[in-house]
Amino acid sequence: MKLSKYLVQLSVLALPLNLCGQEALSGESDSVVFTPYYKYRVSLKDKEGCGYSVKKPEEFLSLKSLDRRRRQGLSVDESDLPVSKKYLKKLQKAGVQILHTSKWNNTVLVQTTDTTQMNDISSLSFVEKVRKVGSYERAPRPLQRDRKQMIAKSPAPGDSLPGLGYYGRGENQIRQIHGDALHSQGYHGEGMTIAIIDGGFQNADIIPMLSDVRILGTKDFAGGEGSVYDYERHGMMVLSCIAMNQPHYMVGTAPGASFYLLRSEDSDTEQLVEEDNWCAAIEYADSVGADLINSSLGYTTFDNPLDNVEYWEQDGQTHINSRSASMAASKGMIVCNSAGNSGNSQWKRIGVPADADHILAVGALTPKGMNTNFSSVGHSADGRIKPDICAQGENCSLMGSYGSLTVANGTSFASPILCGVVACYWQAHPTLTAIEVIDHIHRLGDRYEHPDNVFGYGIPDFSKTLE
Repeated sequence: MKLSKYLVQLSVLALPLNLCGQEALSGESDSVVFTPYYKYRVSLKDKEGCGYSVKKPEEFLSLKSLDRRRRQGLSVDESDLPVSKKYLKKLQKAGVQILHTSKWNNTVLVQTTDTTQMNDISSLSFVEKVRKVGSYERAPRPLQRDRKQMIAKSPAPGDSLPGLGYYGRGENQIRQIHGDALHSQGYHGEGMTIAIIDGGFQNADIIPMLSDVRILGTKDFAGGEGSVYDYERHGMMVLSCIAMNQPHYMVGTAPGASFYLLRSEDSDTEQLVEEDNWCAAIEYADSVGADLINSSLGYTTFDNPLDNVEYWEQDGQTHINSRSASMAASKGMIVCNSAGNSGNSQWKRIGVPADADHILAVGALTPKGMNTNFSSVGHSADGRIKPDICAQGENCSLMGSYGSLTVANGTSFASPILCGVVACYWQAHPTLTAIEVIDHIHRLGDRYEHPDNVFGYGIPDFSKTLE
Protein backbone atom coordinates (compact mmCIF):
# COMPACT_ATOMS: atom_id res chain seq x y z
CA MET A 1 0.00 0.00 0.00
CA LYS A 2 1.23 3.48 -0.84
CA LEU A 3 0.58 6.12 1.78
CA SER A 4 0.77 8.88 -0.84
CA LYS A 5 -2.70 7.95 -2.07
CA TYR A 6 -4.17 9.05 1.24
CA LEU A 7 -2.25 12.36 1.35
CA VAL A 8 -1.46 11.82 5.02
CA GLN A 9 1.65 11.68 7.15
CA LEU A 10 0.91 10.17 10.53
CA SER A 11 2.52 11.83 13.50
CA VAL A 12 4.89 9.82 15.67
CA LEU A 13 2.61 10.85 18.54
CA ALA A 14 -0.35 9.02 17.02
CA LEU A 15 -1.70 5.79 18.43
CA PRO A 16 -0.62 2.53 16.78
CA LEU A 17 -2.69 2.17 13.63
CA ASN A 18 -3.92 -0.67 11.47
CA LEU A 19 -3.72 1.24 8.20
CA CYS A 20 -5.85 -1.14 6.21
CA GLY A 21 -8.35 -2.00 8.92
CA GLN A 22 -7.52 -5.56 8.00
CA GLU A 23 -5.68 -8.38 9.75
CA ALA A 24 -4.83 -11.74 8.27
CA LEU A 25 -6.67 -14.61 9.93
CA SER A 26 -4.38 -17.45 10.97
CA GLY A 27 -4.06 -20.06 8.26
CA GLU A 28 -6.72 -18.48 6.05
CA SER A 29 -4.47 -17.08 3.32
CA ASP A 30 -3.21 -20.57 2.40
CA SER A 31 -6.69 -22.02 2.00
CA VAL A 32 -8.23 -19.34 -0.22
CA VAL A 33 -8.79 -20.28 -3.84
CA PHE A 34 -8.56 -17.07 -5.83
CA THR A 35 -9.40 -16.46 -9.47
CA PRO A 36 -7.66 -13.41 -10.97
CA TYR A 37 -9.95 -10.75 -12.38
CA TYR A 38 -9.60 -7.48 -14.26
CA LYS A 39 -11.43 -4.18 -14.52
CA TYR A 40 -11.88 -2.12 -17.67
CA ARG A 41 -13.17 1.35 -18.42
CA VAL A 42 -15.49 1.22 -21.43
CA SER A 43 -16.05 4.63 -23.04
CA LEU A 44 -19.31 4.97 -24.97
CA LYS A 45 -19.99 7.09 -28.05
CA ASP A 46 -23.42 8.42 -27.06
CA LYS A 47 -26.40 7.94 -24.74
CA GLU A 48 -28.91 6.56 -27.22
CA GLY A 49 -31.51 4.50 -25.40
CA CYS A 50 -30.71 5.79 -21.92
CA GLY A 51 -34.42 5.75 -21.07
CA TYR A 52 -34.52 9.24 -19.50
CA SER A 53 -35.07 12.81 -20.59
CA VAL A 54 -33.68 16.13 -19.34
CA LYS A 55 -37.32 17.26 -19.33
CA LYS A 56 -38.00 14.85 -16.44
CA PRO A 57 -34.89 15.14 -14.24
CA GLU A 58 -36.82 14.09 -11.15
CA GLU A 59 -36.61 10.53 -12.51
CA PHE A 60 -32.84 10.36 -12.00
CA LEU A 61 -31.96 13.19 -9.59
CA SER A 62 -33.27 13.80 -6.09
CA LEU A 63 -35.41 16.83 -5.29
CA LYS A 64 -32.56 18.13 -3.13
CA SER A 65 -30.18 17.93 -6.08
CA LEU A 66 -32.66 19.70 -8.32
CA ASP A 67 -33.33 22.38 -5.69
CA ARG A 68 -29.61 23.02 -5.43
CA ARG A 69 -29.43 23.57 -9.17
CA ARG A 70 -32.49 25.82 -9.22
CA ARG A 71 -31.13 28.04 -6.47
CA GLN A 72 -28.01 28.61 -8.53
CA GLY A 73 -29.72 29.02 -11.89
CA LEU A 74 -28.23 25.81 -13.27
CA SER A 75 -29.97 23.62 -15.80
CA VAL A 76 -29.93 19.85 -16.21
CA ASP A 77 -28.13 18.87 -19.41
CA GLU A 78 -27.23 15.74 -21.35
CA SER A 79 -24.24 15.02 -19.14
CA ASP A 80 -26.69 14.43 -16.30
CA LEU A 81 -28.52 11.70 -18.20
CA PRO A 82 -27.68 8.15 -17.06
CA VAL A 83 -25.66 5.86 -19.30
CA SER A 84 -27.69 4.05 -21.97
CA LYS A 85 -29.69 1.13 -20.59
CA LYS A 86 -29.59 -0.45 -24.04
CA TYR A 87 -25.80 -0.40 -24.12
CA LEU A 88 -25.54 -1.75 -20.58
CA LYS A 89 -27.67 -4.73 -21.53
CA LYS A 90 -25.45 -5.42 -24.55
CA LEU A 91 -22.32 -5.26 -22.40
CA GLN A 92 -23.85 -7.72 -19.94
CA LYS A 93 -24.80 -9.99 -22.82
CA ALA A 94 -21.17 -9.92 -23.91
CA GLY A 95 -20.34 -11.63 -20.63
CA VAL A 96 -18.80 -8.96 -18.40
CA GLN A 97 -19.97 -7.81 -14.98
CA ILE A 98 -21.00 -4.15 -14.74
CA LEU A 99 -19.70 -2.53 -11.56
CA HIS A 100 -20.80 1.09 -11.97
CA THR A 101 -21.05 3.90 -14.49
CA SER A 102 -20.11 7.54 -14.95
CA LYS A 103 -22.81 9.53 -16.70
CA TRP A 104 -20.70 12.71 -16.76
CA ASN A 105 -17.96 10.87 -18.67
CA ASN A 106 -20.28 8.35 -20.39
CA THR A 107 -18.18 5.40 -19.24
CA VAL A 108 -18.88 1.97 -17.77
CA LEU A 109 -16.63 0.10 -15.37
CA VAL A 110 -16.75 -3.63 -16.06
CA GLN A 111 -15.09 -6.68 -14.55
CA THR A 112 -14.07 -9.95 -16.15
CA THR A 113 -11.93 -13.01 -15.53
CA ASP A 114 -11.50 -13.52 -19.28
CA THR A 115 -9.60 -10.67 -20.91
CA THR A 116 -10.34 -11.98 -24.41
CA GLN A 117 -13.94 -10.81 -23.93
CA MET A 118 -12.70 -7.24 -24.21
CA ASN A 119 -11.71 -7.76 -27.85
CA ASP A 120 -15.34 -8.37 -28.72
CA ILE A 121 -16.49 -5.43 -26.60
CA SER A 122 -13.98 -3.11 -28.31
CA SER A 123 -15.57 -3.94 -31.65
CA LEU A 124 -19.12 -3.04 -30.59
CA SER A 125 -20.52 -0.15 -32.61
CA PHE A 126 -21.40 1.99 -29.60
CA VAL A 127 -18.01 1.60 -27.87
CA GLU A 128 -15.48 4.38 -28.40
CA LYS A 129 -12.52 2.80 -26.57
CA VAL A 130 -11.60 0.33 -23.85
CA ARG A 131 -8.83 0.67 -21.25
CA LYS A 132 -7.70 -1.75 -18.57
CA VAL A 133 -7.74 0.09 -15.24
CA GLY A 134 -7.38 -2.70 -12.69
CA SER A 135 -5.63 -6.05 -12.34
CA TYR A 136 -6.25 -8.32 -9.34
CA GLU A 137 -4.15 -11.44 -9.12
CA ARG A 138 -4.16 -12.15 -5.38
CA ALA A 139 -6.86 -12.39 -2.74
CA PRO A 140 -7.60 -9.27 -0.67
CA ARG A 141 -6.70 -9.31 3.00
CA PRO A 142 -9.54 -10.33 5.34
CA LEU A 143 -11.36 -7.63 7.25
CA GLN A 144 -11.00 -6.84 10.93
CA ARG A 145 -13.77 -8.92 12.51
CA ASP A 146 -14.01 -7.45 16.01
CA ARG A 147 -14.12 -3.69 15.65
CA LYS A 148 -15.86 -3.08 18.97
CA GLN A 149 -12.90 -4.51 20.82
CA MET A 150 -10.70 -1.85 19.22
CA ILE A 151 -12.59 0.97 20.94
CA ALA A 152 -13.34 -0.73 24.26
CA LYS A 153 -11.44 1.89 26.27
CA SER A 154 -12.37 4.96 24.25
CA PRO A 155 -13.64 8.20 25.88
CA ALA A 156 -17.37 8.80 26.19
CA PRO A 157 -19.40 11.85 25.10
CA GLY A 158 -19.23 14.54 27.73
CA ASP A 159 -15.62 13.85 28.64
CA SER A 160 -13.45 16.95 28.49
CA LEU A 161 -9.77 17.80 28.60
CA PRO A 162 -8.78 20.02 31.56
CA GLY A 163 -7.71 23.54 30.79
CA LEU A 164 -8.93 23.63 27.20
CA GLY A 165 -11.42 26.08 25.73
CA TYR A 166 -14.66 25.36 23.88
CA TYR A 167 -12.96 23.90 20.76
CA GLY A 168 -10.69 21.66 22.81
CA ARG A 169 -7.81 20.30 20.77
CA GLY A 170 -9.39 21.65 17.59
CA GLU A 171 -9.00 25.31 18.58
CA ASN A 172 -5.95 26.33 16.55
CA GLN A 173 -7.05 24.65 13.33
CA ILE A 174 -10.32 26.60 13.22
CA ARG A 175 -9.05 29.90 14.62
CA GLN A 176 -6.17 30.00 12.16
CA ILE A 177 -8.66 30.66 9.36
CA HIS A 178 -11.13 32.47 11.65
CA GLY A 179 -13.86 29.89 11.20
CA ASP A 180 -14.87 30.56 14.78
CA ALA A 181 -16.17 33.95 13.62
CA LEU A 182 -18.84 32.13 11.60
CA HIS A 183 -19.67 29.88 14.53
CA SER A 184 -20.12 32.88 16.80
CA GLN A 185 -22.75 34.18 14.34
CA GLY A 186 -24.68 30.90 14.60
CA TYR A 187 -23.36 29.18 11.46
CA HIS A 188 -22.18 25.65 12.21
CA GLY A 189 -23.12 24.02 8.90
CA GLU A 190 -26.77 23.35 9.68
CA GLY A 191 -28.67 22.46 6.52
CA MET A 192 -25.46 21.79 4.57
CA THR A 193 -24.70 18.31 3.23
CA ILE A 194 -21.09 17.18 2.82
CA ALA A 195 -20.07 14.00 1.00
CA ILE A 196 -16.70 12.59 2.00
CA ILE A 197 -14.99 10.43 -0.64
CA ASP A 198 -12.27 8.33 0.93
CA GLY A 199 -10.78 4.90 1.52
CA GLY A 200 -12.93 3.86 4.48
CA PHE A 201 -14.43 5.10 7.72
CA GLN A 202 -13.30 2.48 10.19
CA ASN A 203 -15.35 2.51 13.41
CA ALA A 204 -17.08 5.83 12.68
CA ASP A 205 -20.38 4.08 13.41
CA ILE A 206 -19.37 2.87 16.87
CA ILE A 207 -16.91 5.45 18.26
CA PRO A 208 -18.80 7.10 21.13
CA MET A 209 -17.36 10.57 20.48
CA LEU A 210 -18.85 10.46 16.95
CA SER A 211 -22.27 9.19 18.00
CA ASP A 212 -24.01 12.51 17.32
CA VAL A 213 -22.65 12.96 13.79
CA ARG A 214 -25.49 13.17 11.24
CA ILE A 215 -24.81 10.39 8.73
CA LEU A 216 -27.39 10.42 5.94
CA GLY A 217 -26.01 7.41 4.10
CA THR A 218 -23.02 5.38 2.98
CA LYS A 219 -22.00 3.68 -0.25
CA ASP A 220 -19.01 1.59 -1.34
CA PHE A 221 -17.80 2.09 -4.91
CA ALA A 222 -14.55 0.14 -4.46
CA GLY A 223 -16.27 -3.17 -3.80
CA GLY A 224 -15.72 -5.55 -0.93
CA GLU A 225 -17.48 -7.77 1.53
CA GLY A 226 -17.84 -5.27 4.37
CA SER A 227 -19.36 -1.86 4.94
CA VAL A 228 -17.51 1.44 4.62
CA TYR A 229 -16.95 1.20 8.39
CA ASP A 230 -14.84 -1.96 8.04
CA TYR A 231 -12.06 -0.51 5.92
CA GLU A 232 -9.47 2.26 6.28
CA ARG A 233 -9.66 4.63 9.24
CA HIS A 234 -8.48 7.53 7.08
CA GLY A 235 -11.96 8.72 6.12
CA MET A 236 -13.09 8.54 9.74
CA MET A 237 -10.16 10.77 10.72
CA VAL A 238 -11.11 13.20 7.96
CA LEU A 239 -14.74 13.15 9.11
CA SER A 240 -13.73 14.00 12.68
CA CYS A 241 -11.98 17.21 11.55
CA ILE A 242 -15.35 18.52 10.36
CA ALA A 243 -18.01 16.76 12.40
CA MET A 244 -16.71 16.37 15.96
CA ASN A 245 -18.94 18.15 18.46
CA GLN A 246 -17.53 17.52 21.91
CA PRO A 247 -16.96 20.89 23.66
CA HIS A 248 -13.71 21.17 25.64
CA TYR A 249 -12.52 17.95 23.97
CA MET A 250 -12.70 18.65 20.24
CA VAL A 251 -15.15 20.58 18.07
CA GLY A 252 -14.82 20.36 14.29
CA THR A 253 -15.28 23.06 11.70
CA ALA A 254 -18.90 22.21 10.73
CA PRO A 255 -20.45 20.15 13.54
CA GLY A 256 -23.96 21.08 12.38
CA ALA A 257 -23.58 19.61 8.88
CA SER A 258 -24.89 16.28 7.59
CA PHE A 259 -22.76 13.69 5.80
CA TYR A 260 -22.61 10.97 3.19
CA LEU A 261 -19.66 8.60 3.57
CA LEU A 262 -18.49 7.20 0.23
CA ARG A 263 -15.66 4.70 -0.26
CA SER A 264 -13.70 4.83 -3.54
CA GLU A 265 -10.32 3.38 -2.50
CA ASP A 266 -8.88 -0.13 -2.49
CA SER A 267 -6.08 -0.04 0.05
CA ASP A 268 -4.29 -3.09 -1.35
CA THR A 269 -3.43 -1.51 -4.68
CA GLU A 270 -2.88 1.79 -6.48
CA GLN A 271 -4.60 1.52 -9.85
CA LEU A 272 -6.42 3.73 -12.33
CA VAL A 273 -9.75 2.14 -11.40
CA GLU A 274 -9.77 4.27 -8.26
CA GLU A 275 -10.26 7.32 -10.48
CA ASP A 276 -13.35 5.63 -11.95
CA ASN A 277 -14.61 4.81 -8.46
CA TRP A 278 -14.11 8.46 -7.50
CA CYS A 279 -16.18 9.62 -10.49
CA ALA A 280 -19.04 7.29 -9.58
CA ALA A 281 -18.90 8.53 -6.00
CA ILE A 282 -19.09 12.24 -6.85
CA GLU A 283 -22.00 11.61 -9.22
CA TYR A 284 -23.80 9.76 -6.46
CA ALA A 285 -23.14 12.71 -4.14
CA ASP A 286 -24.66 15.00 -6.75
CA SER A 287 -27.71 12.79 -7.21
CA VAL A 288 -28.56 12.76 -3.50
CA GLY A 289 -28.12 16.51 -3.16
CA ALA A 290 -24.72 17.03 -1.50
CA ASP A 291 -23.57 20.64 -1.37
CA LEU A 292 -19.86 20.03 -0.80
CA ILE A 293 -17.40 17.22 -1.43
CA ASN A 294 -14.30 16.59 0.64
CA SER A 295 -11.76 14.41 -1.11
CA SER A 296 -8.52 13.84 0.78
CA LEU A 297 -7.24 11.70 -2.06
CA GLY A 298 -4.82 12.20 -4.90
CA TYR A 299 -2.88 10.28 -7.51
CA THR A 300 0.58 10.69 -9.02
CA THR A 301 2.01 7.15 -9.24
CA PHE A 302 0.41 3.78 -9.83
CA ASP A 303 1.36 0.12 -9.54
CA ASN A 304 1.79 0.14 -13.31
CA PRO A 305 4.39 2.89 -13.97
CA LEU A 306 2.96 3.42 -17.45
CA ASP A 307 -0.11 4.91 -15.77
CA ASN A 308 1.85 7.48 -13.73
CA VAL A 309 0.69 11.09 -13.97
CA GLU A 310 2.73 13.38 -16.21
CA TYR A 311 2.94 17.12 -15.66
CA TRP A 312 1.35 17.92 -19.02
CA GLU A 313 -1.71 15.89 -17.97
CA GLN A 314 -2.49 18.21 -15.06
CA ASP A 315 -4.85 20.44 -16.99
CA GLY A 316 -8.03 19.54 -15.12
CA GLN A 317 -9.35 17.53 -18.05
CA THR A 318 -6.98 14.70 -18.99
CA HIS A 319 -7.54 12.44 -16.00
CA ILE A 320 -11.12 11.25 -15.64
CA ASN A 321 -11.45 12.20 -11.97
CA SER A 322 -10.06 15.68 -12.65
CA ARG A 323 -12.60 16.08 -15.43
CA SER A 324 -15.42 15.13 -13.08
CA ALA A 325 -14.11 17.42 -10.34
CA SER A 326 -13.98 20.28 -12.85
CA MET A 327 -17.66 19.67 -13.65
CA ALA A 328 -18.87 19.68 -10.05
CA ALA A 329 -19.32 23.45 -9.72
CA SER A 330 -21.46 23.45 -12.87
CA LYS A 331 -23.75 21.08 -10.98
CA GLY A 332 -23.79 23.42 -7.98
CA MET A 333 -21.29 21.61 -5.73
CA ILE A 334 -17.98 22.70 -4.21
CA VAL A 335 -15.09 20.22 -4.14
CA CYS A 336 -12.37 20.61 -1.52
CA ASN A 337 -9.44 18.35 -2.41
CA SER A 338 -6.09 17.81 -0.74
CA ALA A 339 -3.23 19.29 -2.74
CA GLY A 340 -0.93 16.37 -1.93
CA ASN A 341 2.04 15.47 0.26
CA SER A 342 4.78 15.39 -2.37
CA GLY A 343 6.58 18.60 -1.41
CA ASN A 344 9.61 16.67 -0.15
CA SER A 345 9.72 14.28 -3.08
CA GLN A 346 11.31 14.57 -6.49
CA TRP A 347 7.84 15.08 -7.97
CA LYS A 348 6.91 17.92 -5.53
CA ARG A 349 3.72 18.68 -7.38
CA ILE A 350 -0.01 18.38 -6.73
CA GLY A 351 -1.81 15.19 -7.74
CA VAL A 352 -5.03 14.58 -9.60
CA PRO A 353 -7.82 15.64 -9.11
CA ALA A 354 -6.26 18.60 -7.27
CA ASP A 355 -5.46 20.02 -10.73
CA ALA A 356 -9.18 20.39 -11.51
CA ASP A 357 -10.73 23.73 -12.39
CA HIS A 358 -13.37 25.40 -10.19
CA ILE A 359 -12.44 23.49 -7.03
CA LEU A 360 -10.51 24.32 -3.86
CA ALA A 361 -7.21 22.43 -3.81
CA VAL A 362 -5.96 22.80 -0.24
CA GLY A 363 -2.34 23.06 0.85
CA ALA A 364 -1.04 22.47 4.39
CA LEU A 365 0.12 24.99 7.00
CA THR A 366 2.01 24.60 10.25
CA PRO A 367 0.11 25.64 13.39
CA LYS A 368 1.88 29.01 13.14
CA GLY A 369 0.76 29.60 9.56
CA MET A 370 3.94 28.70 7.68
CA ASN A 371 3.89 26.33 4.73
CA THR A 372 4.77 22.72 5.60
CA ASN A 373 7.67 21.17 3.74
CA PHE A 374 5.54 18.22 2.57
CA SER A 375 2.68 20.20 1.03
CA SER A 376 2.56 19.80 -2.75
CA VAL A 377 3.02 22.80 -5.02
CA GLY A 378 1.54 24.05 -8.30
CA HIS A 379 0.80 25.46 -10.76
CA SER A 380 -1.47 23.36 -12.96
CA ALA A 381 -0.05 22.46 -16.37
CA ASP A 382 -2.19 25.15 -18.01
CA GLY A 383 -0.98 27.84 -15.59
CA ARG A 384 -3.83 28.07 -13.06
CA ILE A 385 -3.08 28.87 -9.42
CA LYS A 386 -2.56 25.71 -7.37
CA PRO A 387 -2.98 25.07 -4.54
CA ASP A 388 -5.99 27.37 -4.28
CA ILE A 389 -5.89 27.99 -0.55
CA CYS A 390 -4.27 26.71 2.66
CA ALA A 391 -5.29 25.49 6.12
CA GLN A 392 -3.59 23.72 9.00
CA GLY A 393 -2.13 20.37 7.98
CA GLU A 394 0.58 19.83 10.58
CA ASN A 395 -0.12 18.54 14.10
CA CYS A 396 -3.82 18.36 13.33
CA SER A 397 -6.07 17.08 16.09
CA LEU A 398 -8.47 14.35 15.03
CA MET A 399 -10.06 11.10 16.07
CA GLY A 400 -8.10 7.85 15.81
CA SER A 401 -9.74 4.53 15.00
CA TYR A 402 -9.37 3.45 18.64
CA GLY A 403 -11.79 6.18 19.65
CA SER A 404 -9.35 8.64 21.21
CA LEU A 405 -7.82 11.87 19.99
CA THR A 406 -4.52 11.73 18.18
CA VAL A 407 -2.43 13.99 15.97
CA ALA A 408 -1.39 13.62 12.36
CA ASN A 409 0.12 15.59 9.47
CA GLY A 410 -1.14 15.85 5.93
CA THR A 411 -3.03 17.89 3.40
CA SER A 412 -5.60 15.15 4.04
CA PHE A 413 -6.63 17.12 7.11
CA ALA A 414 -6.09 20.62 5.80
CA SER A 415 -8.82 19.89 3.25
CA PRO A 416 -11.64 18.88 5.65
CA ILE A 417 -10.70 21.62 8.11
CA LEU A 418 -11.18 24.11 5.26
CA CYS A 419 -14.23 22.28 3.85
CA GLY A 420 -16.17 22.58 7.10
CA VAL A 421 -15.62 26.32 7.30
CA VAL A 422 -16.61 26.70 3.64
CA ALA A 423 -19.88 24.91 4.49
CA CYS A 424 -20.51 27.43 7.28
CA TYR A 425 -19.65 30.31 4.96
CA TRP A 426 -22.09 29.06 2.32
CA GLN A 427 -24.74 28.62 5.02
CA ALA A 428 -24.22 32.29 5.91
CA HIS A 429 -24.43 33.33 2.22
CA PRO A 430 -27.06 31.00 0.75
CA THR A 431 -27.71 33.06 -2.39
CA LEU A 432 -24.16 32.54 -3.70
CA THR A 433 -23.46 29.95 -6.38
CA ALA A 434 -20.69 27.37 -6.02
CA ILE A 435 -18.52 29.36 -8.43
CA GLU A 436 -19.12 32.55 -6.45
CA VAL A 437 -18.25 30.89 -3.14
CA ILE A 438 -14.98 29.59 -4.59
CA ASP A 439 -14.18 33.10 -5.82
CA HIS A 440 -14.97 34.51 -2.37
CA ILE A 441 -12.63 32.01 -0.70
CA HIS A 442 -9.85 33.09 -3.05
CA ARG A 443 -10.52 36.73 -2.23
CA LEU A 444 -10.43 36.01 1.49
CA GLY A 445 -6.86 34.69 1.13
CA ASP A 446 -4.03 36.83 2.47
CA ARG A 447 -2.13 36.41 -0.82
CA TYR A 448 -5.04 37.17 -3.12
CA GLU A 449 -3.28 40.10 -4.77
CA HIS A 450 -0.06 38.11 -5.29
CA PRO A 451 -0.78 34.37 -5.37
CA ASP A 452 2.03 31.84 -5.76
CA ASN A 453 2.56 28.11 -6.29
CA VAL A 454 3.15 27.34 -2.59
CA PHE A 455 0.30 29.08 -0.74
CA GLY A 456 -1.96 29.77 -3.72
CA TYR A 457 -4.23 32.60 -2.65
CA GLY A 458 -3.02 32.11 0.90
CA ILE A 459 -4.67 31.73 4.28
CA PRO A 460 -8.37 32.70 4.19
CA ASP A 461 -9.81 34.97 6.87
CA PHE A 462 -13.46 34.04 7.30
CA SER A 463 -14.05 36.92 9.70
CA LYS A 464 -13.93 39.31 6.74
CA THR A 465 -17.05 40.51 4.95
CA LEU A 466 -16.88 40.85 1.18
CA GLU A 467 -18.94 43.47 -0.64
